[in-house]
Amino acid sequence: MLERYGSAMAQRTRRRVVVHGEVQGVFFRDATREEATRREVAGWVTNRDDGGVEAVFEGDIEAVDAMVRFCEEGPSSADVEGVEASEEEPEGLSGFSVR
Repeated sequence: MLERYGSAMAQRTRRRVVVHGEVQGVFFRDATREEATRREVAGWVTNRDDGGVEAVFEGDIEAVDAMVRFCEEGPSSADVEGVEASEEEPEGLSGFSVR
């Protein structure tokens, strides 16, 4: 299925993560945006009504894997209790935003 996107998209992956714990009000979203920008990963991050943080990362496989690992730790002020990660089809996102 990835062939229809061409070789540039074939090297991309997409993951959706939901982070649980003390992750709101601790600069989790800003730290995630900074890390994603540094790693040239596209996507977005947002606070959830249930107190968690949700993010979508799209880009190079190694960079996206690194973003998932980053979410497992979070910034030093966060207390991450768990991370759910699922794979999705890349959509060709560009840039990274805090929602």
